Amino acid sequence: MALKEITGKVVKKTGDKTATVLVERRVMHPRYHKIVKRFHKYMIHDENNDVNTGDTVKAIECRPLSKNKSFTLTEVLLRGVE
Repeated sequence: MALKEITGKVVKKTGDKTATVLVERRVMHPRYHKIVKRFHKYMIHDENNDVNTGDTVKAIECRPLSKNKSFTLTEVLLRGVE
């Protein structure tokens, strides 16, 4: 089984050891053949509370840690300005 890996931007710090990451993907529209953006938010587990809003992070899938949290932080790729 391959573990899913996501890369996105932290849009919200929610509670202790949790962050919300917005992942953007670009897909072609089936009828108009134009590239459109699709977004999905994931809740990730941040054990050391070292991410802030605006950071670009990489996370990997893990066992369910709560009702909505199934990803854990692997690394911070870029520190944000906010």
